[in-house]
Order: sequence, then C-alpha cells, then structure tokens
Amino acid sequence: MKVKFSGNEVTLSGTQVKVGDKAPEFKAVKRDLSDFDSKETEGKVVIYSVAPSIDTSVCSLQAQTFNEKATELSDDVVIYTITVDLPFAQERFCAAKGIDKADIISDYRYKEFGEKYGFLIEELQLLARGVVVVDKEGKVAYTEYVEEVTNEVNFDKALDAAKELI
Repeated sequence: MKVKFSGNEVTLSGTQVKVGDKAPEFKAVKRDLSDFDSKETEGKVVIYSVAPSIDTSVCSLQAQTFNEKATELSDDVVIYTITVDLPFAQERFCAAKGIDKADIISDYRYKEFGEKYGFLIEELQLLARGVVVVDKEGKVAYTEYVEEVTNEVNFDKALDAAKELI
C-alpha cells in the first residue's frame, strides 16, 4: 500500500488489517522497557492510535486528544498510542503533556505492530498515521490508514466505533 509523507509517496510494508480480521498478536515495548504483549488486552475494546513520532505537532495532538477522550469511555476500553520513539522519549512526553489515561508503547525494538498491521513505512522505518479499533473478541472493528501521514486521524469515527462495542 502507498501513502504520502509530506507529499512524497512511501510504501507501507506488512499486511494492512481490515474490519473483520482477527487482530494479529504482537509485542512492543512499554515505557519502563518491559515487553508489552497484545494478549494483555484480551476482553477489552482496544484503540491503537498509530503515529510516526510524538515529537511532531500532529502526533502530539493525536496522543493528547485520545488521552482526553479516554475519560468519555468505559473501563472496558483501553487506548494505546504506538510509535517507534524510544521509551525514554515517550516517558518524557507523557510527563510533560499529562498523558495519564491512554498509554503509549514503542514498536522500535520488534516492529511487530508495524509489520503485522501494515503501518511500517519501508523508506523511513517509522509508522504511518492511523487508528485500529479491536473488539473484546479480538476482531478488528475499525481501521484508518491516513493517506497523507502529516494529516490528522478521524477522531470521531474511531471513538464512535469503540463506543459501539461497549
């Protein structure tokens, strides 16, 4: 699949997930450097907010918006922002921006999320922007792969999809 990054066409490697697919299991890294295993989310509605780097204004806005919106959702919904930033940078970002209701994980070590969900930009080794919502049974209920990575995701559609699953 091709998307654009600042107007330049880039290639996404891996397989893009579609609504109805079983959500692929993956490992990532938590801010304390321990492993995150997607199996930890079983029985929950999961919103994966995917972004290239928290050090950009659009990515920062995305993480902050989902953190704010988390208060409107039930305890059955968990939100993870996933980037390839190092966990140290993610920790500083969360502390500085007050990110405390949505978590943030890194795909820098394994790149399993990027490959298994089809978000890894081959040319840059960053994740493309998008959202994946997974239901309590582990099925993909909503996806968005943003065509121009520097644009925002559709927050309302992603949140509505999650609310319908509660």
